[in-house]
Amino acid sequence: MLHNGYSVPPDMRQSATRLELFSTDENLNHETNPSGAGRAEQSFAGELWQDVKGTVELHRDKIRLNFLKSKDLSNRRTPGLFQQYRYFLGRVGKQRLREARIQAVDYLILLLAGACLGSLANVSDQTFGAVGYTYTIIAVSLLCKIAALRSFSLDRLHYWRESASGMSSLAYFLAKDTIDHFNTLIKPVVYLSMFYFFTNPRSSFADNYIVLLCLVYCVTGIAYALAIFFEQGAAQLSSVLLPVVMTLIATRPQDSEFLKILAKFCYPRWALEAFVIANAERYSGVWLITRCGSLLKSGYNLHDWNLCIIILTFIGIVSRAVAFFCMVTFQKK
Repeated sequence: MLHNGYSVPPDMRQSATRLELFSTDENLNHETNPSGAGRAEQSFAGELWQDVKGTVELHRDKIRLNFLKSKDLSNRRTPGLFQQYRYFLGRVGKQRLREARIQAVDYLILLLAGACLGSLANVSDQTFGAVGYTYTIIAVSLLCKIAALRSFSLDRLHYWRESASGMSSLAYFLAKDTIDHFNTLIKPVVYLSMFYFFTNPRSSFADNYIVLLCLVYCVTGIAYALAIFFEQGAAQLSSVLLPVVMTLIATRPQDSEFLKILAKFCYPRWALEAFVIANAERYSGVWLITRCGSLLKSGYNLHDWNLCIIILTFIGIVSRAVAFFCMVTFQKK
């Protein structure tokens, strides 16, 4: 009140008098000892160092919280990894049953996409249907990534709360991934049931299914990482941009060594090569020269079909490992 210039009530004037005497003594001490006041003031470099030190200690505590087990003083018996996995498997399965209408809409969109792209794709024997397969890679990647984002982007708050109480992050992640394997197995069949019979390629249905199965497995793992690392809007935008940009890089004429190396890191390149090789193997006789010339122009090898499948599966496994690492490290507050 004295500092702001307000009037002091009568019952508080005695305390105000003591406060004025104390302030006077402090001012006299500062006037007689100016060097002490200078030492009390902290320099800018000192404040900056304290801020950096505090930030490093904060990140160190977060890392310890994420990767090191703290001592449980309540003597509580936490269920093991397998038991928690079974519990989350049942819970996630019930969640998927409640979302049956959303799953049905996803399958219906895949059916329509297969019918539209199969009827619009201009299948040519000179390119072994590469144009239609390019459309397939973009469409399946977009639809499967957008659908896979729901697995982790909607349950962040629940995960943070339950992980803080001792929940196994590995059991939670594996249960989510296991339930999503149902879509990984069914969605290629749904899409090919329309696309395959509209385009009528020479490759078998089983070969197309295996390639599309590995492609869905690959893009689902990438969607997990995007859903965990980014917010929902940024994850959806990234899921739309990545397939388009990577497919453009994979199908662009690779005139320089940099483009060749960059294309090898794009999963559409391996999926497209597997589709084309599976189709080109069915051509024989007078088509051998055309087959060799087309494969040589595209930079494909007729014996690399198994390699393409392995690489697509490997990308799916690595992306899931990255997603789990991000879930444990960056999301836990």
